[in-house]
Amino acid sequence: MLLAASPAGRAAPAARLPLAPCELRSSGALQLVKAECGHLAVAENPADPHGRQIRLAVAVVKAVSTVARPDPLFVLAGGPGEAASTFYAGVAGAFAWIHRDRDIVLVDQRGTGGSNALVCPRRRGAGQGVQGPPTPAAIAAETERCLRHLRTHAHVRFYTTDLAVGDLERVRAALGYRRIDLYGSSYGTVVAQEYLRRFPQRVRAVILDGVVPPQLPIGALAALSAQRAVRRILGACAAQPTCRARFGHPLADYRRVRAALAAHPVTLSVPDPTRGTPDRLRMTGYQLGEVLRLASYTPALAALLPLDLHAAAAGNYAPLAGQFLLIDRLYSGAVAAGMNNTVVCSEDVPFYRVSARERAALRRTFLGLAPLRDLATVCKLWPRGPVAADFHAPLHSNVPVLLLSGSNDPITPPRYAAEAARGYPHSLDLVVPGFGHGQLLDPCVGRLMARFITRASVKGLNTRCIGRLRPPPFFLTLNGPGP
Repeated sequence: MLLAASPAGRAAPAARLPLAPCELRSSGALQLVKAECGHLAVAENPADPHGRQIRLAVAVVKAVSTVARPDPLFVLAGGPGEAASTFYAGVAGAFAWIHRDRDIVLVDQRGTGGSNALVCPRRRGAGQGVQGPPTPAAIAAETERCLRHLRTHAHVRFYTTDLAVGDLERVRAALGYRRIDLYGSSYGTVVAQEYLRRFPQRVRAVILDGVVPPQLPIGALAALSAQRAVRRILGACAAQPTCRARFGHPLADYRRVRAALAAHPVTLSVPDPTRGTPDRLRMTGYQLGEVLRLASYTPALAALLPLDLHAAAAGNYAPLAGQFLLIDRLYSGAVAAGMNNTVVCSEDVPFYRVSARERAALRRTFLGLAPLRDLATVCKLWPRGPVAADFHAPLHSNVPVLLLSGSNDPITPPRYAAEAARGYPHSLDLVVPGFGHGQLLDPCVGRLMARFITRASVKGLNTRCIGRLRPPPFFLTLNGPGP
């Protein structure tokens, strides 16, 4: 639904937000961060302030310094559907230099984490390895099942970016900050830029990591970006003498495995990576595509691809199947699927314009046309929410912006950041060579972000360490890289 005016643009009421000590947990509860937490009640439908109220989960990680800077950093997570508190707990070290003298503020976006999360019930194996590729009928049935479940506590259409931006402004006002800094990762870059559009006077500086330009509905041509990323990763192996000596040309292994699975899926038993118990798995082109797509997000997983593909090309699918299960466990439940559906079906899919030539190119990728087909199936059933009329208009701002991309990013390639940067005259667009989606893994990036936030300027920013960054070496055996 397109609205003539955005509810986010309305002035946010100043409401007191009491906080109490709490702990934030990363995915899997492997990392804990001490914070102060509270809840802010907001109307689910801002046009009906006396209707259903939802509680936004808010956490403030207080600055280490007793004399904190007045402008905190709001950290916005990706997905769509990831909780900011969970995301931050897993990457808190990357913000350590910023955290020394600035508060870190985390708002679980409406529909995620502790903010009335729109979590769909998940059946074991539904759309995953045991069942093979999901069919349109199965996707439609799961979508309807999710909607029935969520209707008990949410009107799902009121969980769009536009409304979430209004929530952020209410939290800012309730915490008493006059101006704020923003860090957005992946989909969080959409939220950050929309907040900048609606409340420019409240923003001091912005970091965009894995950038989505406002004018681009994300996902329509994602399979092409994923294909390019995998080719770059496998090509990098072929360009390294030790990797080439061990595996030859990994692209040839990729082609053999893809053709073999298309002709004859393979059923095998492999240990579950989290429990060690045997798990029966049917490997098809779908599972191969999921491994290739999601492993390329992270250099540590991408380093395994040549080894896994080489083994599979020789008939041993166990390493590839094990990596599929590992990725499935890592990403399963990380995103609130209902919130994801609302955002994608309201803000992206209705704006897709895919030409016949682009469809032909998509058909040749390892993901094919399935992502478009599956999204169309979900969005045919999912209610659309409010989207401002100018949501996809190019954004122009004089606020300082630091843009970060990985050269091998499979979903937000560097050209997306370059397109967004045209609207920011006081910006710096950096590409990290050999890295994927999200650039928080190396201390160099943390220090760079801190210097930028301290100065609120890209002028004279020392970026030499970026050119020295290298992804982890490729695994030559299951024991790891060579000497």
